[in-house]
Amino acid sequence: MTDSVQEWEVVIGLEVHCELNTASKLFCGCANVFGDEPNTNICPTCLGLPGSLPVVNEAAVTKAMTLGRALGCTVSNSIFARKNYFYPDMPKDYQVTQYEEPTNSDGELALGDGSIVQIERAHIEEDTGKTTHVGGDGRIHGAGHSLVDYNRAGVPLVEIVSRPVIRSARQAKTYVEELRAVVLAIDVSDARMDQGSMRVDANVSVRPVGSDELRTRSEVKNINSLRSLGLAIEYETRRHIDLYEAGESPLQQTRHWDEAAGRTRDGRSKEDADDYRYFAEPDLVPLEPTQAQIAAIDESLPPSPALRRTRLAEAVGVDPADVAIVVMRGQDQLALDAVGIGADGAKTLARIENELAVEDWSAITADALADVVTRETTGKLSATQAKHVIAGLVEAGGTVDEVVATLGIASVDSGELVGMLDALIEQHEDEWARLADGDRKLQGFFVGQIMQLTNGQADGKIVQTLIAERLR
Repeated sequence: MTDSVQEWEVVIGLEVHCELNTASKLFCGCANVFGDEPNTNICPTCLGLPGSLPVVNEAAVTKAMTLGRALGCTVSNSIFARKNYFYPDMPKDYQVTQYEEPTNSDGELALGDGSIVQIERAHIEEDTGKTTHVGGDGRIHGAGHSLVDYNRAGVPLVEIVSRPVIRSARQAKTYVEELRAVVLAIDVSDARMDQGSMRVDANVSVRPVGSDELRTRSEVKNINSLRSLGLAIEYETRRHIDLYEAGESPLQQTRHWDEAAGRTRDGRSKEDADDYRYFAEPDLVPLEPTQAQIAAIDESLPPSPALRRTRLAEAVGVDPADVAIVVMRGQDQLALDAVGIGADGAKTLARIENELAVEDWSAITADALADVVTRETTGKLSATQAKHVIAGLVEAGGTVDEVVATLGIASVDSGELVGMLDALIEQHEDEWARLADGDRKLQGFFVGQIMQLTNGQADGKIVQTLIAERLR
């Protein structure tokens, strides 16, 4: 299998469904709220009852265009269309979406690893309801009965469709992670995969290395975590390769990820566009955004995660990939401010990455962080002490001096350490002679002795430097 995998290339295109955080649904005034009692946020319009008519939600359209512009898309005049198919959680038996003329098209997303994923379209559509199959394994086959909740029916969402340019499960996960960061930065969705406000369909196929053909794909539907996305793609890649090498071909179909079994399972035959019988929605007028509206959206956009990575990396002097975690957590401005005050860039990044991996770090200020990093860099605080001080600042805020006093930390300057080392050398002449002859294990002995004498307050790196200087 190892040899065969090297002869094949996986081709991945992702469809990311992102629910918009509007107050009401796309075509009616029902509340757009997650977790309410089933079938309480419904009306004749979102239930598709005869005689009801849709009215488009202006806020949803604005948020959709905002997302499109954040992804570098062209915003164009667009029309809604009816996508016809039957499923119990879609009460009208058709979905209002966009097809030939979407609002957003031809965008791209730069990833932290330097690669770029092209986006074909980011169109507006209404979400479906939610069906729960009771009994069996949670699938319709073997279930005792099914329950339908229409609260989600009609919730506005944007479907972001990438071109089939993704070449690994890892890149697919990075893309979704980056896309989620963009969505959160512009505040158009909470993008919670665990609640279904962001869901991923993965289109997976394989082809011989060096080929440019697009072979039969499988679409793994409604993946709700990055981990599952990676595992589903890896499973489908192996499955397709095994089929081809056995002289068979995969079917064009939808499949479902079974988390417990660690595999995908058959869904339904995958329809082509013609099977959906698209036609223009007769009850909705075209959307015709003005250039002034688009310009206002562009003006309102915050810096993209890619731009923020570049800005921080240049300030610190590292590669943009090295600051991806800090930017993803939204801690890049804290880092920039601390470095601007005078803190060492690399040490600042390390302390943020390791010590600020907490949910709420708002109590620590850039001044305090820069103070801690500077004290550590100059030897006034050991690495361990710096960690404790940052933890204290995160918990209670305040100044470094206040936290140092509360923790009872006493700095040990280099002069004191030199005197301690001189005394230890006199007390342990044999051990020092063996260290000088090359027995490097004894360096830990002398460092440990000084740490005991200072009750752990000395900086171990400074002690090691003093020992190295004395040996020279």
